[in-house]
Amino acid sequence: MNIRRIAALLLGLIIIVFSNALVVILDRHTVAAASPVEIEFTPQQRDIIRQLQQTTVIYLGEIHDRTADRQQQLAIIQALLTRQPRVAIGMEMFQRPAQPILDRYLAGKITEAELLQQTEFELRWGYSWDDYAPLLRFAKTNRLPVIALNTPTEITRKVAKQGLESLSGADLQYIPPISEIDRSNVKYQQIVLASYQQHAKNASINSKSFDRFYTAQLLWDETMAERVANFVTTQPNYQIVVLAGQAHIVHGYGMPDRVSRRLGRSKFTQKTVLLRQDGEEKSTDFIWSQE
Repeated sequence: MNIRRIAALLLGLIIIVFSNALVVILDRHTVAAASPVEIEFTPQQRDIIRQLQQTTVIYLGEIHDRTADRQQQLAIIQALLTRQPRVAIGMEMFQRPAQPILDRYLAGKITEAELLQQTEFELRWGYSWDDYAPLLRFAKTNRLPVIALNTPTEITRKVAKQGLESLSGADLQYIPPISEIDRSNVKYQQIVLASYQQHAKNASINSKSFDRFYTAQLLWDETMAERVANFVTTQPNYQIVVLAGQAHIVHGYGMPDRVSRRLGRSKFTQKTVLLRQDGEEKSTDFIWSQE
């Protein structure tokens, strides 16, 4: 019997430990993937996985143009799935109107090319599809829900240019009520201002242009937080792994605090993970890699 036939008969997760290194090989019958990931976890990463296994909402903060981040996200999801069969993936990369299209792809009713075209992924997200495709293929193969989190581009741009008062009618379909946009976090405002000033150096915190930019950022955060909170409420037996940029996750100011506000006293837990620490230290529960 050759090696492939032996591997095909194995059930569950095979864990091979060599001193302090853990090599995880995922069996095709238990956790399948279009391109299975074989990854060597450090002892620190093994400990992070153990702590995440009982967490309701896990945020994996990425740098969008760093391919390695997607590979690590997939490896983490694979590891979680071996212990928790009900895992969903929330993705900033897809805007909320794309949900029915995602559902059709996951059900095998449209092809990957049709998914790419119908969601206008390249236009609306702008980063490499090749980076994200393995995550979608994995979700489809393993029948994992994928949740489109993001605000439609047309809405965020409109708010950034004209303010919330410009929204009406159909604009309000894919966003939370305007009254739920929380502007009270002054520290978050200062962080966003620092980022904004990299492009508009003389902008002040009181300028109309910055206020609209900041409001668009808050709307983005609140829209994604609403989607996550609604999923936790309607699917309490699931664990949801949220893939989003670091700016929406660090310090808890973007999504995590807003999810917590919506869920109130509900019994749920959430953890933030930065896939890599770059430059200045940022507040998070875990740093996956220090490289």
